[in-house]
Amino acid sequence: MAEEGMQRLLQERHQGVLVTLKRDGRPQLSNISYVLRDGVIRISVTDGRAKTANLRRDPRASLHVTSDDFWSYVVAEGEAELTPVAADPGDATVDELVDYYRAVQGEHDDWDDYRSAMVRDRRLIIRIPVTHTYGMA
Repeated sequence: MAEEGMQRLLQERHQGVLVTLKRDGRPQLSNISYVLRDGVIRISVTDGRAKTANLRRDPRASLHVTSDDFWSYVVAEGEAELTPVAADPGDATVDELVDYYRAVQGEHDDWDDYRSAMVRDRRLIIRIPVTHTYGMA
């Protein structure tokens, strides 16, 4: 698959499988929603989940994305960066979570409620700057 085709597949999709590494080296796979902007994959996660703990310990991550027919795919790799956990409805993490939501879902009916929920749920953003991709047409 040409580089252009892989970029298009990553841009058009918003769902994939995030691969992180468990403490024993085996892969941990998680179905996630994501946004790709400016070469960086962004994923909203909850603090305390296995994928979050794995990335704090070992930032290597891969995202596997397939086409509707399942035969075209791309894997994007990079080292993850984690934002601070949302602590206040007006903090930078919550602002980024709002941008993420808009990119995936559009507008929310009640942004104040959404912002409060992000703090209550202890949400954060995983950022994966894409350093390598591979795939197949």
